[in-house]
Amino acid sequence: MKEITIKDEFIKLGQALKLAGLVDSGVDAKIVIQDGLVKVNGQVETRRGKKLFNQDEVCFEGNSFMIRTASLKE
Repeated sequence: MKEITIKDEFIKLGQALKLAGLVDSGVDAKIVIQDGLVKVNGQVETRRGKKLFNQDEVCFEGNSFMIRTASLKE
């Protein structure tokens, strides 16, 4: 499974889809999320602003990725 590393405590779902390269724009993210095509931790998620934290798993069109928070001790 692909991992997306973020430097902040959380990332919003729409931003995560763009960062993972699964959508081209925020508008595309909004549409696929509102259409119920995205799952977060196995549950359909329809809120683009849903906050994703360390180890949250996102699935869309057969692609999955996990959120990882960069260590603050670097």
